[in-house]
Amino acid sequence: MTTDDNRGGRTMGRLTRAETQERNRAMVLAAARDEFAERGFRDAKIDAIADRAGLTRGAVYSNFPGKRALYFAVLADQADAEQSLPGEPGPFGTPGPHRPAGETPRPDGRAGAFGAPSDGPEVTAREAIGVFAREWVARFPLATDEHGPARLARDLMPEILGDDRIRRSFAQLMKLDAILLGLALERLRPAGAPAARLVRVAEAVLTTLHGAGQLAAAAPGFLEPFDVVTVCRELADLELGGGWLLVPAVPPARAADDRWSPPPATDAVRRSPADLTGDGVVAILGLHRLEAAEEAVRAAPPGTQVTAVLVSGAPGELAPLARLIVTDLCAPLRQAFPPHAWPPLQVVHDETGALAAAAGIPAVSDHTEAAVRVRAGRVVARAEGRSASLAAAALPHPSPHPR
Repeated sequence: MTTDDNRGGRTMGRLTRAETQERNRAMVLAAARDEFAERGFRDAKIDAIADRAGLTRGAVYSNFPGKRALYFAVLADQADAEQSLPGEPGPFGTPGPHRPAGETPRPDGRAGAFGAPSDGPEVTAREAIGVFAREWVARFPLATDEHGPARLARDLMPEILGDDRIRRSFAQLMKLDAILLGLALERLRPAGAPAARLVRVAEAVLTTLHGAGQLAAAAPGFLEPFDVVTVCRELADLELGGGWLLVPAVPPARAADDRWSPPPATDAVRRSPADLTGDGVVAILGLHRLEAAEEAVRAAPPGTQVTAVLVSGAPGELAPLARLIVTDLCAPLRQAFPPHAWPPLQVVHDETGALAAAAGIPAVSDHTEAAVRVRAGRVVARAEGRSASLAAAALPHPSPHPR
């Protein structure tokens, strides 16, 4: 059934089921954001959220499996909305420090192989960490912030700590954050400097920033944010050691010759379409196996494109948490580091499992680890199980299985 609307000279039709569900989901998210901001997570009620949205309680649960899942989704959507687009003012009123206004950078910052360095401004690790930390502390609540966004995120850590499955996923998401930040720091090494693994430095920086954020929320006004920035800059010069030990791959990758036709996806690191059709390694990682992304990056030959595809056995609740944690890291990273120093790793959130299915993994869990090696539009090698990412990446030039 359709109705004519002469005011616009066009015919208005009924919304499709998918359009109705998307509209209802947006209404629930907006209502939940207001409810959580006013009452906090613990005192917020699903019935009150439904009333605010003008929907039934059942409509809320048809879009979200529970209140905590809805809370994570609200925080993830807010983090995504707050990201500054290229050329837009950042938290301190200036464009991203190494990105000309209006420029949309390539994944590697220049023409050429993915991850190759470019002729950009010389930025030290210390300078980049200073900008990164400054962008981070700009989000700290002020002593006068009793309502709104500051209160909205106040209950995040208690909800993480209250569930072992969520805490384990959060721990691995923090590992992934440290890997991304550490890889970016490594790409700012001066020419001729010895190779160094800086993931542990990144862990120290993130520990400082997360801890300071928790204290800023618990004791508003106690902390001078720019003291935190100074501390983080000093951490960039620490020698923490912890080199990368390349262990034998188990199980070995097996030869394959399958068509590779992945669905479109977004690279969360660069906030741009992911390049999944080029030659490289695609690792399908459950939220309890995210540290394996570093194995793929370290083992892959130079210039190899590596993509970590994040999947979960409970995507309704854990996928929004993953989006939130990765977004919170990558937004200041893009502001602080020149494009040529962005980590040589794509991160894709696969909430529906469509990309995993395209890689031949129809069922996923939080413990999933599988990887494929792609060349010339074909899957030429596969590996599954622990260290699968390393096994697929370590193959220098796999050849397709003879037909």
